[in-house]
Amino acid sequence: MSDYYDERVIKPPMERIASGKIFKPSRSMIFKGWLQSSMFFAIWWAVGMIAWIGLSYIILVFDRGLTPLQHAQYMGTWWWLVNMWYWGVACLILGVAFTAWTVYVLKIEYSILAESGRPMPEIYVKKGVLTVTEKHVPFRTITSIFSKKGVFDRIFGIGSVEIQTAGMTGGSGPSGFQAKPEEKLEGLPYFNELRDFILRELRRFTGQYATGTEVVAPQQDDVFAGSGQVEILHTLQEMRDILRRMDDKLDRRGS
Repeated sequence: MSDYYDERVIKPPMERIASGKIFKPSRSMIFKGWLQSSMFFAIWWAVGMIAWIGLSYIILVFDRGLTPLQHAQYMGTWWWLVNMWYWGVACLILGVAFTAWTVYVLKIEYSILAESGRPMPEIYVKKGVLTVTEKHVPFRTITSIFSKKGVFDRIFGIGSVEIQTAGMTGGSGPSGFQAKPEEKLEGLPYFNELRDFILRELRRFTGQYATGTEVVAPQQDDVFAGSGQVEILHTLQEMRDILRRMDDKLDRRGS
């Protein structure tokens, strides 16, 4: 009996259903977030210093009658102390922000191909650190696609693909229009190629994204094909066969 319980049940490998071949954003997305955070504190530092110099000059020179030289001496006395405190706190916050952002980016996963290499009928996106969200966006629900490359994206050679759906679960603005995309695949150096791949799959599924120079015959959605219409067809065929058998029986009895 002990040998029975010591045996391990070996399960055959199974293909993942929720996701397929996983790809991740480029590491440049991490550096982009670091640069944006650093520039945020640098801009606030510049604004704060200009405001401090201007207000102190107005108060000390125009209000209290000090000379510009005395104002310069005042600024020289407090300048290094104020900057030391500001950048000390800023570096502490940036250290936490850099770590959290790095972990967040490394946890992101995308998938559009199954493990077999065939395209999936949906786009899989996984994001989050403490709260992990796995989202599936079916191709049949996609209404529009945008490729985006901002100023910081150009610096690091990356871009993003934004996807909107008919459900508008990404959030809507005050005017009722969708303000946020349903999903965003960001931090990708080959975002244009990914956009083109998604467009080809959309045309294969529905045929409704053809350009003015293309003629694409609309195809029936594979997800719903054969679910309702085929069942009705089978039911009608069964009714026809039953009626034929009844007619044959009646003919035999009449003869």
